[in-house]
Amino acid sequence: MFAEVTLALLKGFLSTVQLFALTLVFALPLGLVISFGSMSRFAVIRYPVKFIIWIIRGTPLMLQLMIIYYGPGIIGYNVWGQGNGGRDIAALVAFVINYACYFSEIYRGGIQSIPQGQYEAGKVLGMTNHEIFRKVILLQVIKRIIPPMSNEIITLVKDTSLARIIAVFELIKAGESFMKSDGIIWPLFYTGLFYLVFSGLLTLLFHYIEKKLSYFR
Repeated sequence: MFAEVTLALLKGFLSTVQLFALTLVFALPLGLVISFGSMSRFAVIRYPVKFIIWIIRGTPLMLQLMIIYYGPGIIGYNVWGQGNGGRDIAALVAFVINYACYFSEIYRGGIQSIPQGQYEAGKVLGMTNHEIFRKVILLQVIKRIIPPMSNEIITLVKDTSLARIIAVFELIKAGESFMKSDGIIWPLFYTGLFYLVFSGLLTLLFHYIEKKLSYFR
């Protein structure tokens, strides 16, 4: 039984890792784009972006998952289809939108925390705005956002369990299946070990990154 449970949880864990990794791949760059929109000098861009961020940050991710997956079908145009692939894509879309908005606020805070004098010094040296951001600002921003970004990314590890609300097969759903079929609860506690190990490895990774960037102090 233990081997059977372990194999099932490993399968669910792989699905969890896949959702986690793909969310980061798309949400990290999208969050940076959104942060630029929220800081735009043009009100026609800035206010709609801020409004979208407010909606996403102010509503539960579980609700967003349900709306994104079930919403199109209710209005008569089911873009996701009926298979597991459609559920996986819908979950990924919901997670990317949600975390991109959270990441955008972290990016914005990091960028705006850089003293204006550094921008002015770069211009005095004849650098373009692009060069100033890439060569002077970017690495300092990365150093400052690592702690809050690491918190969000570790939260993402646990939030992947919410995908089960639209029947996506992930780690907790794999453990829950044994409770329903065999009437045993210990596999659910076993899932906690997977989350703890994964979160622990990420914590060590971010601690290493912070040390590598410590020369910005």
